[in-house]
Amino acid sequence: MLKPILCALTTTIISTSAYAAIPMPDYAVPGQGQQVILNIPQLRLFLFQDGKLIKTYPITVGKASTQTPLGEYKIGAKVTNPTWSVPLSIQKEMAASGKTVQKSVPPGPNNPLGPVFVRLGAPRLGLGIHGTNVPSSVPGVRSHGCVRLRSPNALDFAAAVQSGADAAVIYQQASVNTDAQNDIWIAVYRDPYNKRTLNKTLLNQSISSWAEQHQLQVDHKRLNNALNKPANTLICLTCSSGKTKVSGNLSSLQWTSGIGAIVELKYIDTTDNKPKQEIAPESSSIEVDEDADEAPKQNITPLHPATTPANPERPAPASTTPASADSGFDVLM
Repeated sequence: MLKPILCALTTTIISTSAYAAIPMPDYAVPGQGQQVILNIPQLRLFLFQDGKLIKTYPITVGKASTQTPLGEYKIGAKVTNPTWSVPLSIQKEMAASGKTVQKSVPPGPNNPLGPVFVRLGAPRLGLGIHGTNVPSSVPGVRSHGCVRLRSPNALDFAAAVQSGADAAVIYQQASVNTDAQNDIWIAVYRDPYNKRTLNKTLLNQSISSWAEQHQLQVDHKRLNNALNKPANTLICLTCSSGKTKVSGNLSSLQWTSGIGAIVELKYIDTTDNKPKQEIAPESSSIEVDEDADEAPKQNITPLHPATTPANPERPAPASTTPASADSGFDVLM
C-alpha cells in the first residue's frame, strides 16, 4: 500500500562519484526495495536499491516502428544462455531480406539475446532486457522492442536485479538536475519516437522557481541552445563561465510538473510483497522479437556474481559513462 511521500529524503541523489555527472530522470523511487527505470530518449537504464543508484548502463531500445512500450512493469524470470525461439514475424523478415530462415538460435556467440535474458513484464508481452551479439549496436534505437545492453552489462544487471522488482519505461526528453552548490544543470535528448512531449513551459517554470529560491541567474541563451539542439550532454544554466564540472552529487528537480523542488523518495510497504528470485533453467527457449544483426561477433565470458561490481564505492565499470560518450551514439540515433 502506497503511503505519503517521505519529504526528508531525496530519490535522485547519486551516492557514488562515478555516477555523479550522469543526468537523472524526474521519477520518485521507493526508499525500500529496488526500482528499475529505463528512459527511452536518454538511452539509459537506472537501477536503484533503497533509494540509491547502484547501477546505470547505456541501452538500445525499439526503433520507431517497433517501439519499446512505455509503462510500469515487474522484473520477471532470468534465463542464462537463452535459446532464441525466432517468432514467425522475424522468420518472414529473414526470408524477405534473403537471409537463411532460422527457427531457433542456440546459446553462443551468434545468439542476439546474448548470455542472459531478464523478463520485463508478463511473458505474453514478449519483452525483456538482455545482452547482444553485436556490442557496437548499443546504445541506439534499433530493436524490435526489447532492451539491449552490452553483454557484460547484461550479466552485471541480471546479477544485481531481483525478480519482482518494479520497473518503469519512461519518455523524458530532458533531465533537469542540481548539484551540491545548487547550480542547475540540464541535458536534452532527441525525440526518437517523435512524440513531441517536451513541455517547455513546465521546464522553464521549474528552472525559474529553483533559481529564484536560491538567488541564481539563469543563462537563457544556454537554455535555448540546449532545447534547440539536443546533444545528450550536461550544460550548466547558472554557473559562471569558468565552471565546467558538477559539484558533488546531482539531484533531479520535479520539472515535469513544473515544481522547482527536489524529487523525493516514496514509501512503499513491502512487508507482504518481497521480491522472489525467478531463475529459469539454463538454455530455456525465449520467443521475443529481436534483430539478428550481422556484425563481427564476440565471445562473452560470463561474469560470476561474486565478481560483479555491486559496491558503489568501488571503481565503476567503463559502461557507466554517459551515453553521449559512447561511440556510435549519434550514428545509431
